[in-house]
Amino acid sequence: MGFAADTDIWRYQPHPEVWLIIAVIIGFGYWVIHVLGPKAVPDGEPVVTRHQKIYFVAAVGLLWVSSDWPLHDISEEYLYGAHMIQHMLITLVVPPLFLLAVPEWLARLIVSTDGTSGVWVRRLTRPVVAAVLFNVLIVVTHLKPVVNFSIENGVFHYVVHLSVFSAALLMWMPVVSPLPELRASPPGQMIFLFLNSVLPTVPGAFLTVADNPLYRVYNHDVRLWGISAVADQQAAGLIMKLGGGFYIWAWIAFLFFRWANRDDSTLRPGDADIVHDPAFVINNGESDLTFEEVQTAFDHAGEPITESVKRNL
Repeated sequence: MGFAADTDIWRYQPHPEVWLIIAVIIGFGYWVIHVLGPKAVPDGEPVVTRHQKIYFVAAVGLLWVSSDWPLHDISEEYLYGAHMIQHMLITLVVPPLFLLAVPEWLARLIVSTDGTSGVWVRRLTRPVVAAVLFNVLIVVTHLKPVVNFSIENGVFHYVVHLSVFSAALLMWMPVVSPLPELRASPPGQMIFLFLNSVLPTVPGAFLTVADNPLYRVYNHDVRLWGISAVADQQAAGLIMKLGGGFYIWAWIAFLFFRWANRDDSTLRPGDADIVHDPAFVINNGESDLTFEEVQTAFDHAGEPITESVKRNL
């Protein structure tokens, strides 16, 4: 055993640094809605939508839950599986919620086209760059020296979390960026997420099949709920491999069906739209039908006319 854990597992530990971060985020949101927004948004247009408010509240709430007592303390001192749940929240759940909460007008103020921030954000959110940066950090933060030192050093621990969270924001930009020009095409988004679901399975599989505890800081006598160090490690691997994988695949499925429905509605207009389009009125009954009229109608049609339309011609 290489690490001594406090036997009072459920002791309350305040985290004022977390409260300060949450307070700053909430204060910034209030300032955006009530001070900056009315000056930046034309009269009659909403500063933020109802959905954006919901995304913001959900993001702040989950960030708080993942960073404060008891999840933070359990994940830092007792269970690597709890650490993995915390990790999944701050990389896969919270970042896209924050991005969905940002209105486009605010994003354009932050990521200006003629400023340094805009140049770097556009460079770092290119799909290849964002994917490499995110996945390299994922692998590095699961190495034994990094995990052990991050648990023993509080400052380094928060630096690791901040780095991973920032990389996750960049990674999600090609999918849910508030700026349309930074989003990939729907097929590109699905391919991008699929590739990002592959590499994390490597450390996840490594954790699952290991027979001995890999991290000294989680190998101690104080066991929450009687979970052994090896079982805890294997659970963390399954959470990373299966939990994270299924979550990303759920995103891929959502994007696919939304894309398929959008294409279907674009390529298959309703019968009423065809009937009332002047381009499809072949003859008004006042003269004989000519070949030119038929040819013009076929040129505009683009796809077969349904039986209900034929009965109206």
